[in-house]
Amino acid sequence: MSEKPTTHFGFRDVPVAEKQKLVGQVFTSVARSYDLMNDLMSFGVHRLWKRHFVAVSGIRRGDRVLDLAGGTGDIAALIKPVVGEEGDVVVGDINAAMLNVGRDRLTNRGQVSGLRWAQMNAEVLPFPDNTFDAVTMAFGLRNVTDKDKALADICRVLKPGGRALVLEFSKVQSELFGKLYDFHSFQVLPKLGQLFAGDADSYQYLAESIRKHPDQDTLKSMMEQAGFGRVEVRNLSNGIVAIHRAYKL
Repeated sequence: MSEKPTTHFGFRDVPVAEKQKLVGQVFTSVARSYDLMNDLMSFGVHRLWKRHFVAVSGIRRGDRVLDLAGGTGDIAALIKPVVGEEGDVVVGDINAAMLNVGRDRLTNRGQVSGLRWAQMNAEVLPFPDNTFDAVTMAFGLRNVTDKDKALADICRVLKPGGRALVLEFSKVQSELFGKLYDFHSFQVLPKLGQLFAGDADSYQYLAESIRKHPDQDTLKSMMEQAGFGRVEVRNLSNGIVAIHRAYKL
């Protein structure tokens, strides 16, 4: 009998069919503490990354935008004022707990109009071809089981000329800085997870998942293979994160 195909879950190899469930358990566990932990992990810089991401997105008033892996609502809250009353934002996430956190937070702020929330898998998007002017995905692609399939489906649901925008952890450009970053990721981060979220293992996985994610050039090639053109890469914070912006041909 042939062995079951495997994929990585952090530094572990697991059956492909199990990864989605394992990732789901991680994000269900961390949903309530997710934003606090982002602040602690990045010293608050993640908020600047996200603002810059939206600022350079090219999203305009009246656009229809799909924000994938957008559960906690950070990106949607920044996009909605840009698209205005004429536009709308669909927030999609595979994890119901993350969606609930984001929807409750934005509702409490009075941000309701023009926002829709839906549980979905980025690999099989429940929309017709040529639906959106832009698709954003911040800190979510590395957790997708089949990234090539997700990128191809993002391309499918975009209108011709539409933009795909991915903000994701990437490869640090400085060797010395990379060593400091590794120490923070593998020695400090799990301890913060245990202290503030009561969950060291999930944050160990998150650190490992960053190292397994394709680097800047590899992700650029993957987006080109998925059917995108004019793929542009912008490093932030010495490559800790990178913005990939691409256009549907």
